[in-house]
Amino acid sequence: MKFSESWLREWVDPPLDTEGLVHLLTMAGLEVDTVEPVAPDLSGVVVGHVLSVEKHPDADKLSVCEVDVGGDENLQIVCGAPNVHVGMKAPTALVGAKLPGGMKIKKAKLRGVESRGMLCSEVELEIGEGAAGLMALPSDAPVGAILADYLRLDDHVIDVDLTPNRGDCFSLLGIAREAGVLTGRDLNWPALAEVAAGCDETFPIDVQAPEACPRFCGRVVKGIDPAATTPTWLAENLRRAGLRPISPVVDVTNYVMLELGQPLHGFDLATLVDGIVVRHAAAGETLTLLDGRVIELEPDMLVIADHGGPRALAGIMGGETSGVSDETVDVFFEVAFFSPDAITGRARRLGLHTDASLRFERGVDPAGQRRAIERATALLIEIAGGTAGPVSEVVDEQTLPTRTPVTLREARIQRVLGARIASSEVEDILKRLGMATTGTESGWTVSPPSWRFDVAIEEDLIEEIARVHGYDEIQERPEIGATVFSPLTETRVPLRRAVDRLIDRGYQEVVTYSFVDRELQTALAPGTQAIALSNPISSEMSDMRVSLWPGLVGACRQNLKRQQNRVRIFEHGLKFFMQSDELTQMDGIGGLIAGPRVPEQWGEAARPVDFYDLKGDLETLLALTGDPEAFDFVAARHPALHPGRSARIERGGVPVGWLGAVHPAVAARLDLGAEAYVF
Repeated sequence: MKFSESWLREWVDPPLDTEGLVHLLTMAGLEVDTVEPVAPDLSGVVVGHVLSVEKHPDADKLSVCEVDVGGDENLQIVCGAPNVHVGMKAPTALVGAKLPGGMKIKKAKLRGVESRGMLCSEVELEIGEGAAGLMALPSDAPVGAILADYLRLDDHVIDVDLTPNRGDCFSLLGIAREAGVLTGRDLNWPALAEVAAGCDETFPIDVQAPEACPRFCGRVVKGIDPAATTPTWLAENLRRAGLRPISPVVDVTNYVMLELGQPLHGFDLATLVDGIVVRHAAAGETLTLLDGRVIELEPDMLVIADHGGPRALAGIMGGETSGVSDETVDVFFEVAFFSPDAITGRARRLGLHTDASLRFERGVDPAGQRRAIERATALLIEIAGGTAGPVSEVVDEQTLPTRTPVTLREARIQRVLGARIASSEVEDILKRLGMATTGTESGWTVSPPSWRFDVAIEEDLIEEIARVHGYDEIQERPEIGATVFSPLTETRVPLRRAVDRLIDRGYQEVVTYSFVDRELQTALAPGTQAIALSNPISSEMSDMRVSLWPGLVGACRQNLKRQQNRVRIFEHGLKFFMQSDELTQMDGIGGLIAGPRVPEQWGEAARPVDFYDLKGDLETLLALTGDPEAFDFVAARHPALHPGRSARIERGGVPVGWLGAVHPAVAARLDLGAEAYVF
C-alpha cells in the first residue's frame, strides 16, 4: 500500500516526524518497505504563464515564448515542446536553477535567439512520466509561485508491505485508523455525507449469485461535463500512490479505492443494455479485458454483465467495453461486496494481479459500499458536475458475512504475553480498535468490527492488545521451569548420525519442497491418495508429497541437465497422507544415485552405479541400529521401480522401505536422462 505522508496527515496527524511515524507503523506490524521524497530539490522552479508564442526564425521545431514568472519583467524562453501555447501555465526553471538531471539553467542562445530559462516537462523535473511535452498546470495556478510549494512537493511517499491478514489496511482509512489507535488521535474524516438525489433515474440490478455477491449498490449520475479535468490535488495523490491520472470518472474510482479500500467501477450508462446482471459465467463465454486480452471464462468466475453479455470480470478487471470515454455524459457507478472465496485464485489463474483483486481476495468491509458510492458521487459532481439519482441496493442478509463474538479471558492475556496489562487498558485498546466489548466473569465478550476479517479467535485479540500496547513495552524476563531431559535409548539412532554416515559415503544433502508436481508424484507413487492444495503457489506445486522420491528425482533431473553426470543425493523430511479422514505426517529418509560409481580418475575404470552399490550404502546406514541382521531385502515389485532390480526392505517382517532402479518407462516419461537408483 503506497500513499503520501501529507495525505495521511489530512486524516490523522500524530505528533511525530516522518521517521517517528514510520517506526510507529513498523512496530505495529505494518512494516514500512520504503520512504522516498515525492520530488528532488526544485529550488528555482516556479509557475510560469506563457503570454506569447512565435515561431523561431531559424528552427522549425523551436518556439520563442514570452513567459510571465511574477517578476519585474517577462522572460524570453526558447522552447521545443509541441504542446506550448498562449495562455498555458507550466513549470519554469529560472536562470541559476539546477534540475534533477544535473542540468544547470544559464542564459543561452539557441540558433541565435536568447533564452533566459526553461519550460519543463514532468520527466525533466522527475515528478512524473510525461515526456512528450510541457507539464500543463491548472489555469488557476498562481503565477510566480514556487512550484514545490504549489504542488506540495515537500512530502514523502510511504510504501507499507502488508501481510495478507490485514486487508483493511489496503486503504488510507485503514492506515489512518492504525495511526490514530496507536497515538490516541481521532480521525479527521473527509465529508462523507449522503448526496441528495437530483433526479429519479435508476438502472435495473439483478444479482443471480447472492452467495458470491451479497451486496451490490448502483447509482446513475447524469449530465457530467466530458471536458472536465481532474484537479491537481486529486491527481497528485493518485500519482504519489503509483496510479496514473486518466479522466475524472476513472480517477474518482481509483481515489475512493485508495481512500476507503473499496474497489468500484464507473460504466458509461449509454453502453449498458437493459440492466446489470451479477452472475457466474456460462460455459464458452469470452471477455475482452481492458488490457486487450481475450479470456475464456470458466463457470466458477463471477461476471458483471448486462443483457448483451459479460462486461467485467467481477472483483478483478473491467472489460474493454465497460469503461467510459471522452464523450461519456451519463455514468453508472457500481460498488459491490464480493466474497473472498468467489475471487481468490481466479486472477492468478488468468495471470492477472490488479488493485481490485488484491483487496477483494483479502476481504473488504462488507458495510462500506454505501459510504464508497456516496463519496464517489460527491467527488464526481464536484469535479465534473451532473445530477445524481438515488442509490439502488440489493442485499442478501443471509450470505452477508458477520463477525462472530470472541471470548477473551483476562488470565489468558497474561499467560500468552507473559505480562500483565490492566483491564482498563485492555478495554480502551479494544474500543479504539472499533470493537464492542461486554464484561464477563473471566474477561470480556468482544465483537470485532466489520472490517476486521482477521479477528476470529482469542489469540487474535491478544495479538491486537500486544501490538497497540507496544511490543517494546513488554518487559523481558527469564523463563523459569523445570529442566526435562528427553529419553534417548541406545536402540534409537539420532538423525544426525544417519546424515553423517551418508555424507561419509559421498552423498550430498538436499532440501526440496513439500509441495510437488502432481504428474511427477503420480509417476513415482501411483495409487497413493495425495492431499491437493486448495490454493497452490503454481501448477508444479499442487500436491503435498507422499514420498521423498519426487523431490530427489526432480533434483537429479536438474543436475543431469546441467552436465553434472554423477549424482549422489539424499533428503530427510515429512511425507503427508490422509488416514481415516485425518492428516498424517510420517518422517522418512530417502536417497538417489546416478552416473559413475566413483569420480573420474586414473586409478579405477569408470562404470555406472548398480543395484548393489545402493544396497551397500543402505546396509551401512542400517548397521547404525546395532542390529543389521533384523533387516531383510525381499525381492518385490513396485510400480515405479524396475521389476528385476527392486527390493522391499523389511524389519522383523514389517515393511519399512524400498530400493531399486527407477522403472525405464517412468524414467522416459520424466525425461530423466540416465539410469538412477533410489531408496
